[in-house]
Amino acid sequence: MTSRSERLGRRLLAALTLSVVLSSTIQAASAHEANKRVADANALVSNDAASRPPPQSTRRPVARAEKGPYYVDFRARTAASWGHAFVWYGKTSERAVEVAGLTPKGDTWTYVLGHLTWVPSETGASYGDLDPDYLTANYRVYLNESDAKRVFAYIKKLQESSPVWNAETTNCTGFIGDIAEYMGLKVPYRWQRPENFVNSLKEINGGRQMVRLSAE
Repeated sequence: MTSRSERLGRRLLAALTLSVVLSSTIQAASAHEANKRVADANALVSNDAASRPPPQSTRRPVARAEKGPYYVDFRARTAASWGHAFVWYGKTSERAVEVAGLTPKGDTWTYVLGHLTWVPSETGASYGDLDPDYLTANYRVYLNESDAKRVFAYIKKLQESSPVWNAETTNCTGFIGDIAEYMGLKVPYRWQRPENFVNSLKEINGGRQMVRLSAE
């Protein structure tokens, strides 16, 4: 009887042991399979991401016009006849401006005579140069400090060396054309209406806003 009970106990113990071993084996196999699936999924995602091109930014670059602390503004205004061309120049942070242009000195008779011969000139501000209501065209160009010193000095020298005015030769468009040429800008045909000259000056230079002078 005892021997039979012992045999039965051994069988139950063996069955229990086998059950535990099988359970552990199945769990290990399941865990291995799960880990394998996770690894395969990660590899698939990595390969897919690597094959895709990197996302491109949808932000567009903002074009900023380069500007310097000084400027020369080529301007045209209305007048009793053809109009007048001149320049403003100065520092962008200041409201005060310098004005330079070439006009006949005196009254209407001097202006009429200037169509036949040379007459005395004035090279500073004339009536209407500071009034925006008379403005018909303008083209502003910016300069750094060192270039501005050279250009402003040239304008002063040009004023001092322009004692006469003539409608056909030494006139206002020729005067500001000399300034533009010194600054390295392309200069259109000079003997045309001031408004057309300033607009042409801007057009042939592509609206260029910043000028850098060549080395002296």
